[in-house]
Amino acid sequence: MKSWPKHPVVYEINAWIWIQELSRKYGSPITFAQVPREEWDLIADRRVDAVWFMGVWQRSPAGIAIANQNLNLLQDFRSALADYRAEDNVGSPYCVRQYVVDDFLGGPQGLAVAREELARRGIRLVLDFVPNHVAPDHPWTSRRPEYFIQGSAEDLRNDPASFVEAEGQVFACGRDPYFPAWPDVLQLNAFQPGLRKAVIETLADIADRCDGVRCDMAMLLLNPIFERTWGSRAGQRPATEYWSEIIAAIKATYPDFLFVAEAYWDLEWELQQQGFDYCYDKRLYDRLEHENAENVRLHLCADPDYQRKLIRFIENHDEPRALSAFSPPKARAAAVLTAAIPGAKLFHEGQFEGRKIRVPVFLGRRPDEPADPDLQAFYRTLLKDGALAELRDGHWQLCDREGWPDNSSCRNLIASCWKHDGEYRLTVVNLSDTAAQGLVRLPWDELKGKIWHMTDLFSGQLLVRDGDEMCSPGLYVDLPPWGFHVLTEWQSRWSDPGGGLIPE
Repeated sequence: MKSWPKHPVVYEINAWIWIQELSRKYGSPITFAQVPREEWDLIADRRVDAVWFMGVWQRSPAGIAIANQNLNLLQDFRSALADYRAEDNVGSPYCVRQYVVDDFLGGPQGLAVAREELARRGIRLVLDFVPNHVAPDHPWTSRRPEYFIQGSAEDLRNDPASFVEAEGQVFACGRDPYFPAWPDVLQLNAFQPGLRKAVIETLADIADRCDGVRCDMAMLLLNPIFERTWGSRAGQRPATEYWSEIIAAIKATYPDFLFVAEAYWDLEWELQQQGFDYCYDKRLYDRLEHENAENVRLHLCADPDYQRKLIRFIENHDEPRALSAFSPPKARAAAVLTAAIPGAKLFHEGQFEGRKIRVPVFLGRRPDEPADPDLQAFYRTLLKDGALAELRDGHWQLCDREGWPDNSSCRNLIASCWKHDGEYRLTVVNLSDTAAQGLVRLPWDELKGKIWHMTDLFSGQLLVRDGDEMCSPGLYVDLPPWGFHVLTEWQSRWSDPGGGLIPE
C-alpha cells in the first residue's frame, strides 16, 4: 500500500460488538474470517484510510470477575443496557491477558483475513496497545514479576484498593495519578529495562499483524509523569524516555508503522517529539463542547506542524456520543469543522447513524437504536468530500474574518481553506446558537481579476463571486445558528456574468 496520507481518516469499530451484531444479522456465528464481503464493502464506502478495531486482544477472566463485584460498573452496565445480563460483561479490552486475538473474534487467523480484506480495499488496520498495565492473570505476573511496580504485605494491608496479591507477590494496581487505582489491572514499571525490551518484542509482533497502534493513556509513561506517580517504587529514572526508545526500535524495522497517542494534560507536543505520529486533540473536543467559537479559533492558530500531528474527533469510546454531548445542529457543525482542519480525523462507529448511548467497553452487546437517514446522508457527503486530495495532501490556512462596529457576530465564524494543485476549498462554520455575519478574507492573490463559480457541498447552491472582493474586503457570509458553508468545485471566469455577487 502507499504511504499514509498526511491527514488520514480513521474509523473506530468496537470489534466485539461488531462481530456479535453481524452474527445476529446473518443468523449464525461469525468471526473476522467469515465476515461477508458486502460488510467490508460498506466500510470501504465510507472512504476511510484506516479501521481501528478496538478490543481484539484476549480478555481476562480475572478482570471480568473483579468487574462483576464493582457496583459502580454494574450500574453503568444497566444504564447502557436495560436488559443487562452477566454474560454481557465480556471484560475490558484494556485489561489485556495476552496480545493474542480473542477466539470469539476468530483468533490470529481471523485477524489476518480481516487485514487482507481491508488492504484489498486500500484500508489500513489499527489495533490497541496498552503500555501502562496488564491483567492480573497475564503470564508476566508469574514469569516476570520484576516487570511490575511491586508492594509489600504492609501496602496490601493498609491500602487494599491500590495493591493486590497475585502469584504469591504483592503488585500495585494500575493507575492514573489523579484518580483511584484501577482494581482489575497491574501496574507495569516503565523504568525497568527488561520490561522495555519485552515491550519492543511485543510491539514488533503486533506490527507484523497491523499497520499502527493506538496507545492507551500514553502520557502516563513519560519519565517525569511516571516518576511523580510512583516515586522510589519505580527505581532509578532511565536516561532515555520510554516512548523515544520504543518507537525508534519499532520504526527501525517498520518505518511506516503508525503510532497514535491517547494523550491529555497538554502533553501532546512532548509526545510528538518522542515519535508519535498523532496525538489526541482532547483540548479541541473540550473547547467545542464547553467554550466559545473564539477560543476554538485561537486553538487552531497553533503551529501548523504541531496541528498536523493531532487527531481530531467529536466522539470516541471514552467520550459521550456526539448527539449526547451536543445538540444535533451543533454536532453537525462540529463535524464539519473537525473534518476541515489539518491532522488525522477519528470517527466512531455509530456516529454516522446517530447513536446516543455510550456503551461501556466491558459490554459485548448494546441496545438497538434507530438509524437517522438524514444524518447518514450528511456523513456520506462529508466523508466523500474528505477523501479528495485537497483535504488529504493540500495546504491549509485559517482565514481572517471581520465584522462591523454594530455587529461582532463574526467572532462566531471559523473559516479555513485548502489548496492543492489548483483546486480550492473553503469551509465557514458558525459555531454559535445565534445567526452570524461577517467578511471572510481569502488568502490567495491568484483569485483576483476573475469571477469564481463555487458549489456549496451540502445545499448544492451555486455561488458566483468576484475574486478581488473575496481577497479584500472579503467574502460576505450570513449563516444561521450552527450553519456552515463548504464551497467546492471552484471554476474561474474572466468576464463578469453580470451582477454576479449573489447566488444564481
